[in-house]
Amino acid sequence: MSAVSTWSDAATIRAQVQRLWDDGRLLAARVRGESLFPLELRLRQPTVAQTGERFDEVRAWIKELDAGSKTARGYGYQIVWREINHRQLGRNRIPDSVVFESDTDALRLIGRQAEARRFDQMAAATVGAFPQLADWLARRSLVVLEQSEAWARILAILEWFAAHPRPGLYLRQLDIEGVDSKFIETRKALLTELLDLVLPAGAIDPKATGARQFEARYGLLSKPALLRFRVLDPAHAIGGLSDLAVPLAQFAALQTNARRVFITENEINGLAFPALPDAMVIFGGGYGVERLADVDWLATREVAYWGDIDTHGFAILDRLRAAIPHARSILMDSATLMAHRALWGAEDRDKRFGGQPSRLERDELALFEALRDDVFGERIRMEQERLSYAWVEHALATLTASPG
Repeated sequence: MSAVSTWSDAATIRAQVQRLWDDGRLLAARVRGESLFPLELRLRQPTVAQTGERFDEVRAWIKELDAGSKTARGYGYQIVWREINHRQLGRNRIPDSVVFESDTDALRLIGRQAEARRFDQMAAATVGAFPQLADWLARRSLVVLEQSEAWARILAILEWFAAHPRPGLYLRQLDIEGVDSKFIETRKALLTELLDLVLPAGAIDPKATGARQFEARYGLLSKPALLRFRVLDPAHAIGGLSDLAVPLAQFAALQTNARRVFITENEINGLAFPALPDAMVIFGGGYGVERLADVDWLATREVAYWGDIDTHGFAILDRLRAAIPHARSILMDSATLMAHRALWGAEDRDKRFGGQPSRLERDELALFEALRDDVFGERIRMEQERLSYAWVEHALATLTASPG
């Protein structure tokens, strides 16, 4: 790299100002009422020795800087000179730094005057409606500019929620001029930042986080999660239907005479579950089994859980018992594990449960600890669907034959 290429030129100066725009400092200062100007930028420049050795190149460098200055162009930077004393050339002036007297000069140099004016208008409208957003505007000024076409509608959304905290409506039902549900759906992350600052604490559910829980966080209705179940006894079919998926609230209100309720995680096992008298099977949904705590009538039924024989499966069983303390486990025992040694798999490392369950029975806890501590081998796992179907049928027949 030649020495000349390291000296600051007009393009270098422009790039420095552009960085002030790109990191938001120019716009942040406008919101906060801070003054960055006059703004001085130091220059990488020739040494005294280079001034003599490369005089023509230094003179061309000075000419190029001067041609790009405010003196020559009417806007931009002013050059601050310093004198040097060369033993051969004598006293000479050389650019030492440049100064932008105002943000107008800086913005015009990088061609951002119109965007700055547009931002000023949006910032004024925003702070006028929501003074508490001033600091956010300073931090996220470029985001505001990116959303300039939509900003009036974004403010309308904030105003609507401020007037209707926790409305209990679906997004589709919000009556905000110019705003449809898709507009909100595609801006949930941004709206979350703003609504958290605009709304009172009581209008926000802090436990609901992320875009998927936007509705819950701000008191909107969301598509209900469905609970799937199969009726295993034709005598208890519901309007002739045996395989249904319904919102949890409807399942909680279900009127059924089924005496036994099985819960299984594997969908195919739920579909292949054999017919049994006075019984149904619920498709569990992993750690979602905790939601069954809202189904009061399960407290009066026999409940059995069938999960994978691995640390994850026992962790789910442990959580289920927090909701349904009397739930028992089936096909999650040492005899079942050892009878299927040839079909063992490996539990994913990121799904292993390394804690200490507090609701497992003695035999369950012993098997869990053996799996967790790799007593039988590294990360042993026995998946539900690998079990011999005859083994499953025998276990269920034994269970249903025993008194409740």
